[in-house]
Amino acid sequence: MKKFICVLLCVLMAMATLTLVACDKKEETLKFGMGVLISASATDATADKEGQGKATITAAVITVGADGKVVACQLDTADNTVKYTAEGKAVANNGFKTKYELGADYNMVAYGGAAKEWFEQCDAFEAFVVGKTLDEIKALVAEGNKGTADVVAAGCTIMINEFVGAIEKAFANLADSNATASSTLKLGMNTAQSTKDATADAAGQNQVETTIVAAAIGTDGKVQVAASDCVQVKFTFDTAGVSTYDATKAVQSKRELGANYGMVAYGGAAKEWFEQADAFNALCVGKTAAEIVAFCAADNYGTDEVKAAGCTVLVNGFTKAADKLD
Repeated sequence: MKKFICVLLCVLMAMATLTLVACDKKEETLKFGMGVLISASATDATADKEGQGKATITAAVITVGADGKVVACQLDTADNTVKYTAEGKAVANNGFKTKYELGADYNMVAYGGAAKEWFEQCDAFEAFVVGKTLDEIKALVAEGNKGTADVVAAGCTIMINEFVGAIEKAFANLADSNATASSTLKLGMNTAQSTKDATADAAGQNQVETTIVAAAIGTDGKVQVAASDCVQVKFTFDTAGVSTYDATKAVQSKRELGANYGMVAYGGAAKEWFEQADAFNALCVGKTAAEIVAFCAADNYGTDEVKAAGCTVLVNGFTKAADKLD
């Protein structure tokens, strides 16, 4: 009997030790990164057709483990098209939605004969890259910029080169974070437009500015880490609607421009745009999407808390994008 009791006590102690070890074990923290891929083109207006400027912004946010493999991925594309007439008049859009936000209204099934809508194919690709390294993801691009047979079989038949390009940039921006495998990745994109008709003295413009906010959200609904960027594309044209936009020049985001954005050198600011964006990102940690939206004051600048943190630029683009993290 004593022997049995001793054995039982040993088993219970071993179980207790294993339980304590399990309780003490924390989830691995992951690297977090966001990347933005940009392309732009423009056409002239004619007597029977409006001129057009098109800015395509593909964003990717990823978490990556110590083994260099993707743990989670979110993608979206803002395909922003603006127009101008042969009289040099800018045309205002009613609003902008990303391809993912359009959902079934993107109409790949109804009018393109596809088996699945864009957002469904995007979901399939996001799932397919989980567990893969950057080199393995880059190898998924096949002829015509579509995916390999495995990608197609997984349910993604669209061109994937822009997805992969954005993911490659996200890998380049990876940094340590508090995100874990239980985090949920969210990606919000907001586009605003400003217009000006052409005159004899000045080119007309139809400008689109897309602000991107990405975050890893914990199980409590609060941001664990955030990233942001902004892409500003100004399509210009003359009084005859002929494009004067230089499509040969690569478009860089405000973050990619870094100090060359010129807020300090030419705007008299204390900090560059990317530094102010970083301050905003840091302030988002520990906040819900609704709390981030509340950072915007009536004048579209940040609240006193935001300004004190080092972000004195307009924040309405950030907060409108962050509103989509919910």
